[in-house]
Amino acid sequence: MRVRHRIGLSILCLGITGSLAPLVLAADAPPAVIAAAVADAARPEADRVRDADRLPAEVTALAGIKPGSKVAEMWPGGGYFTRIFSKVVGANGVVYAWAPAPPPNAPPGRDPAAGIRALAAEAGYSNVKVVSLDPAVALPEAVDVVWTSLNYHDMHNREGYIDAVNKAALGALKPGGLYVIIDHAAQKGSGARDTPKLHRIDEDLVKKEVLAAGFEAAGESALLRHADDGHDKSSHEVARGKSDQFMLMFRKPRK
Repeated sequence: MRVRHRIGLSILCLGITGSLAPLVLAADAPPAVIAAAVADAARPEADRVRDADRLPAEVTALAGIKPGSKVAEMWPGGGYFTRIFSKVVGANGVVYAWAPAPPPNAPPGRDPAAGIRALAAEAGYSNVKVVSLDPAVALPEAVDVVWTSLNYHDMHNREGYIDAVNKAALGALKPGGLYVIIDHAAQKGSGARDTPKLHRIDEDLVKKEVLAAGFEAAGESALLRHADDGHDKSSHEVARGKSDQFMLMFRKPRK
């Protein structure tokens, strides 16, 4: 059973003594612009039926995405969050759909960016810009938020890729910008063991890797946790939306 919360964020703050101490922040309901983006009738029904589990309004609010924001969404898939971010940031913002190239030895015609390119071509989504996620190539401009949802473990399955991606996220952000990672939780201490078969990853490994890339811990939320998920089945086998998921936030240092 999921533990329900208000929009809460558990943050690790560096105290005067230099020790890490938890600070819990709570917010009211998501801003009206986010609620309106989630309620947008143009969103596909297949997306809307997932909202009760994915809590898009709440997690978007926690990431601080607002009108005028510049967002880079890694591995956006079919655009579930892309559509929402697009409406939130509005005409003065931009959403870079940072889509991967096909993996080595992929079957002909496999294109992970096909769905998001189709979305960007739809009326009303002119602020969505599809760019290739090549860690060696910088985005056109610095962004406020880098976001990835349920795909960090997939990036782990490309040999030598994840460190470059984390460095690319750091380089893409403005000083003080946020890197937000949501993924299916694996058993504690399992590291990357379950990324290929169970499509899960140990959140402690994620923290270690992202901090090693140069980020600071900025917080984590329990909004998407499911305490009754035993972490022993593939996230694809668990009822959709019912896997235990972590939401981690990291900040690019201001100096």
